[in-house]
Amino acid sequence: MGLREIKMERTRQLIADTAIALFSEQGFDATTIEQIAAAAEVGPRTVYRYYPTKEALVVRFTEDTLHTALDELRGLPEELPLPQALFQVVDSVRRTIEGDSERRKAVYRIIVRTRSLHAELRAVNWTWRENLAAEIRRRTGGRTTEVVAALAAANVAAVVEISIAEWARSEEPAALGLAIEQALELLRTGDVPTPTPV
Repeated sequence: MGLREIKMERTRQLIADTAIALFSEQGFDATTIEQIAAAAEVGPRTVYRYYPTKEALVVRFTEDTLHTALDELRGLPEELPLPQALFQVVDSVRRTIEGDSERRKAVYRIIVRTRSLHAELRAVNWTWRENLAAEIRRRTGGRTTEVVAALAAANVAAVVEISIAEWARSEEPAALGLAIEQALELLRTGDVPTPTPV
């Protein structure tokens, strides 16, 4: 990464950090792009150059986390059994969140309190789940049907989403890892009810 790219990344991070602090303090809806720009000591046009919408300032954290997990999956050896590879996806999310726990918790709280962010986040999660299903199919050489790949990706996404919600409600530092373990164990043992025809 060159000097220009390093400077751009620092600016991007500064804007995001400033925005999250203001959203936490004032509320998402009450905070303007102009306020974020002033607090970050950049112009509003600079904010828009990095983040096309106010929602993108928050959703970007989730996007980055999910893209990192998918990139790590793509980098795993092809011979690694699929269940182990999928565990690495979940574990990547855990490591990213635990590496930046306080800010991630602040982001989660902002999302929970802000209706306009829900649709943005659903779109991000939907796209990620589809990309994960496509990667599952690729890794199995197409032997996995689209339905099986979609269900596997949905399971991974559900484990991530539900575990993060549990972690956000807890004050326990190890809560995310414990929630992931519990969710995976419930899926493994068949203790999660699935729809059954009468």
